[in-house]
Formats: sequence, C-alpha cells, structure tokens
Amino acid sequence: MLKIAFSETYAHLLPEKHRFPMLKYELLPKQLLHEGVVVKENFFHPKNALEKDILEIHNVHYWHRLIQLNLSPLEIRAIGFPLSGRLVEREIHIAGGTLQCITYALAHGISFNIAGGTHHAFSDRGEGFCMLNDQAIGANYLLRKEKAKRVLIIDLDVHQGNGTAEIFKNEPRVFTFSMHGAKNYPIRKERSDLDIGLEDGCKDETYLALLIQHLNEVTQHFHPDFIFYQAGVDVLATDKLGRLGLTKAGCKRRDQCVLEFAHREQIPMVVCMGGGYSPNIKDIIDAHANTFKLAQQIFF
Repeated sequence: MLKIAFSETYAHLLPEKHRFPMLKYELLPKQLLHEGVVVKENFFHPKNALEKDILEIHNVHYWHRLIQLNLSPLEIRAIGFPLSGRLVEREIHIAGGTLQCITYALAHGISFNIAGGTHHAFSDRGEGFCMLNDQAIGANYLLRKEKAKRVLIIDLDVHQGNGTAEIFKNEPRVFTFSMHGAKNYPIRKERSDLDIGLEDGCKDETYLALLIQHLNEVTQHFHPDFIFYQAGVDVLATDKLGRLGLTKAGCKRRDQCVLEFAHREQIPMVVCMGGGYSPNIKDIIDAHANTFKLAQQIFF
C-alpha cells in the first residue's frame, strides 16, 4: 500500500500573502480521495522527528534558537514568514514524516510526504520557507542506521536545492542532483554534486532529454541504493515564481521518468512535493496529483 505522510498546515497563522501556497497541502489529499486514487488508510499523521536525528544535520546553536523562537530579524526575513511555535512544530512533523516514509519505502518501494522537500534549509540557518531540511535528515538517518550505503537526492524543483548542497558538500555517500532554473532563486547558488541550470522558458522536450541523460549518467557511476525525490511543480510555465516552460503533460512525463527508473532498478524512493505557485490552484493540484497516480500505476 502507498503510504503518505500528511501534516497540519497552520495556514491561518501566516500572513494572507503566504496562505495561498499552503492551500495545496489541504486540497491535494481531498482531490486524491475524491478521484479514488487513494483511500483514507493510505494517509498517516507523522510523529515528530527526534532531536538527535535533527542535530545530526543542523547546528545545535541554530536548533536551540529556532525552537526558542529566538532568531534574529534578518534570519526570520530569510525564512520568509513570521516565526511561531506551531510553524516550527510543523517543520519537525515534516521531518518526522520523511523519516517514517523511509520505513514504508523500504517495505513497498515508494512512499510520499505531502509536505517535505525543504531544500533551502542549511545546516545553520533557514531560507525560502524552509527551516529544517527533511531529506537531509532522512539521508543521514539511512546512512547512520546502515539502511543504505549510497543515497541519491534528485531535486527537480525550479529552485536549486542550495541547503541540501551545503549540507552534503563533503559527504561522498550522498549525491545531490539539482536541475533548476538558472536565473531563479536563490541568486547565489551552492555547488551540488551535479547542477543543471536551465534557461528561461525551457520546454518539455529539452527538459526531459537533459533529465534522462543526466539521470542515467549519475546512476551509472554512483549506483544509489536509496533515492529522495523533490518533485516540485513550480517548473510549470504557469508558475508565477518559476521561469521554465513545462506543460502539465511534460511535468507528468518528468515524474514518470524518475519513478519508472526507481521501480526498474528496484531502488526504494521517498517523494516530497516541493514547490508550486501557479495562480490557478487547479494547475498545482493537477500536477501534484499526477505524481501520486503514477506511483499507484507503476508500483502497486
């Protein structure tokens, strides 16, 4: 059975301008249930990530100031929304969800965190609506518990996974692969193991050809035994924060390439939803729902 972590959004705690992007986390489960893609038993409410797992990735000084809501105004501005205990708790839930998803992925081949993919969180600070890096915490957990030897993080959000790149810059057992808009946030990019910066307006065929080429090259020389996939849909041409030109069909084919690869090679995978900021919420929900539909078709 496909298992999906679902965390509360606490959208009402955010300024109005930040509430719209959070709507998808509430609407997507309802849409999946409405269409019969999943049933209620597919969802689980994650437990908190343990402090010891968080501190394997994040600086203790940053962690303590975060949970005490004692970040500087500059640090809070970099995160992008006002700090509150409930929102920090949600971030801890998200990380816990990704950790629990690991167990389900190892058992069933794939699992999903409806939130997650908080790839702008660095070891010692938050950025871009991200405070704790859930996939980094998960990758380190796998290595520490000897549940995997080589972890591949495939980040196909339109924004570079700068926090993830910084965290694993000296860790050869984790390969960070980020394919993103070259001129998108963040302006200052970190160095992933493989960065593919795409030109504005990049269309489906160019995108997919590059993805297939580099995914094959990475896996041929790195040989991962676990994958985290950041499946942001802000690659759509309709996205107001993205600069690429993918259609919904192209975004679906992107996900199909990654999921079919993992299934064919029998590599367990945790998928996180990442970003999506199209003005029409239906475009976001449709694109994200396609990822779940593909998982059901390919893995179950």
